[in-house]
Amino acid sequence: MSYLDVYVIPVPTANLKTYQRMGKIIAKVWIEHGALEYREWAGDDVKPGKTTSFPQSVKLKENETVVVGVITYKSRAQRDRINAKAMKDPRLASIMDPKAMPFDGRRMFMGGFKQLGK
Repeated sequence: MSYLDVYVIPVPTANLKTYQRMGKIIAKVWIEHGALEYREWAGDDVKPGKTTSFPQSVKLKENETVVVGVITYKSRAQRDRINAKAMKDPRLASIMDPKAMPFDGRRMFMGGFKQLGK
């Protein structure tokens, strides 16, 4: 069984390259601390829905792109240990400053997911 952290972020399209540079550092930190995989995707076909959708979930503004990230772990226990270590990693200090983020972190959402079956 595996465990996932999944997050969704609205990133100003003009800041995507800056976000990608930040993401490479974050991915390196998580992988070095034991995550199995760290991947991100930029929305390509994510239209607003009638009731809900990715754009609506993050209150997407004009000139923003929805980014989805997935971090894979062996288990929830491993995820909790890795996240605790990663959040203390000095390479993240400047990246995690809300004033330095290339996106509005207040509209980000995330959660942990356990695998259903095999």
